[in-house]
Amino acid sequence: MNQLFRYYHLNQKCTYQIAGNFAGIYQSTKSLMLNRKTILLLLLTLCSFLKTNAQYSDSTHYMIGFTSTGNINKTEGNDVYLLSNALKFGIRKKSVTLNANGGWVYGETNGSLTNNDVNSSVDVDLYKTFDHFNYWGLANYTTSYSLKVNNQAQLGAGIAYSIFDKPEYTVNLSDGILYENSDLQLDTVRDVYSTFRNSFRLSFKFIIRKSITISSTSFYQNSLNNGSDYIFKSNNNISVRIRKWLSLGATLSYNKFSRTNKENLLLTYGIIIEKYY
Repeated sequence: MNQLFRYYHLNQKCTYQIAGNFAGIYQSTKSLMLNRKTILLLLLTLCSFLKTNAQYSDSTHYMIGFTSTGNINKTEGNDVYLLSNALKFGIRKKSVTLNANGGWVYGETNGSLTNNDVNSSVDVDLYKTFDHFNYWGLANYTTSYSLKVNNQAQLGAGIAYSIFDKPEYTVNLSDGILYENSDLQLDTVRDVYSTFRNSFRLSFKFIIRKSITISSTSFYQNSLNNGSDYIFKSNNNISVRIRKWLSLGATLSYNKFSRTNKENLLLTYGIIIEKYY
């Protein structure tokens, strides 16, 4: 019973933790220290995305979602639990989409901290190019106890191509350049550095009989200065819809930072709440 109460308490404060860390997006942009012209151009571009033309207002769609997953394993001599919560918000218009995401993973094993990982991101997709192509922009902030990342900020843009783009299935490839500023923990030494990375992404989504959804997004981000410095992230989900707004889901995530020589593999399951309007 104490474990369930503790799990509930962590769940309650998760929303505040995620919301507070959206401020990391602002800190990320500040810490990148790009020239003023570049930042001004990005802000003006984002504003134009949000305004767009009035004639498309009737085709604007909004989405807000909350995902709560985790697991508890209590046996004689072992006490393990993992909590993973996420918030997301999206706006879709005829030629542009805007998404904001925040996630928090917290875990302990026998009273020792194993995970306290937060990620916040904002991304924009512009569909005013050739068929199946689109431009994208990304701002991302990460801090991770398990991966020994004190702070990491990324800002960049690129182009994407949809191999398949149907309501029932999508397959998308993208590539671009990110500027990164990081503060890592290498044993007892802090490693503060900045670099440009090539960011390659593969994502797909399949919807079966309008009730089962299988999706995956994987990134490979290698430094342009050092080939042995790379980041690999893979997030894989399966969900079963039981109501229009409610689903049961499971998530398998894998992350590796070669610079810290740390990796994690997380399997969680729980509920997904999504509202479209």
